[in-house]
Amino acid sequence: MNNVNYTDDERVYIVAEYEKDPCRDTVEKLAEELNKSAKSIIGKLSREGVYRRESYTTKVGEKPVTKLELVVIVADVLHLRVEDLEGLDKAPKGVLKVLCTGRTSS
Repeated sequence: MNNVNYTDDERVYIVAEYEKDPCRDTVEKLAEELNKSAKSIIGKLSREGVYRRESYTTKVGEKPVTKLELVVIVADVLHLRVEDLEGLDKAPKGVLKVLCTGRTSS
């Protein structure tokens, strides 16, 4: 049995509306209009290849970076192997950022 959650008209409408304004508010609006969950709308948009996940940013508006990624940058700047810096990922993130940039935030 083929369970069809969306008609062709709904599919076209969802994609068109989302492409006009690709944000969470549009997803919420579509979910309410079509009596579907936001997860269902996101799933459909994903299957259609148009959904863009909202990117997370830190409190200061930066893209988040892991400590391990910072250690890799430090190793590259110092021309060392990441393995040579074992344990550095336990340092405070602010310290790792200083090592990467060579300057403090103050």
